[in-house]
Amino acid sequence: MEARLAKYKIGDVVKHRIFPFRGVIFDVDPVFSNSEEWYESIPAEMRPSRDQPFYHLFAENAETEYVAYVSEQNLLPDTSGTPVRHPQISQVFKRGDDGSYRIRAESMN
Repeated sequence: MEARLAKYKIGDVVKHRIFPFRGVIFDVDPVFSNSEEWYESIPAEMRPSRDQPFYHLFAENAETEYVAYVSEQNLLPDTSGTPVRHPQISQVFKRGDDGSYRIRAESMN
């Protein structure tokens, strides 16, 4: 299994291709690295290939905020410019005037 280069980077705002949620990427796995139980919980007809980047998101939907783990094939850029409201974002990122998210220097320690 050869890892592909990730299409998205830490700090990018993305949305799910099928489900109504969006988030800020805070970590990238070059290939699937979650539990087998998690992988098997995805319906077989929707189960993504393991040999692609997977992204950890500070995610939100209309009701709540949470952490999501999503395959690259299921993500699209979120170009809304609307801030993501997840409470952990401010601990890790600083939002620029242009709407982008940059890692806070102090969060890298």
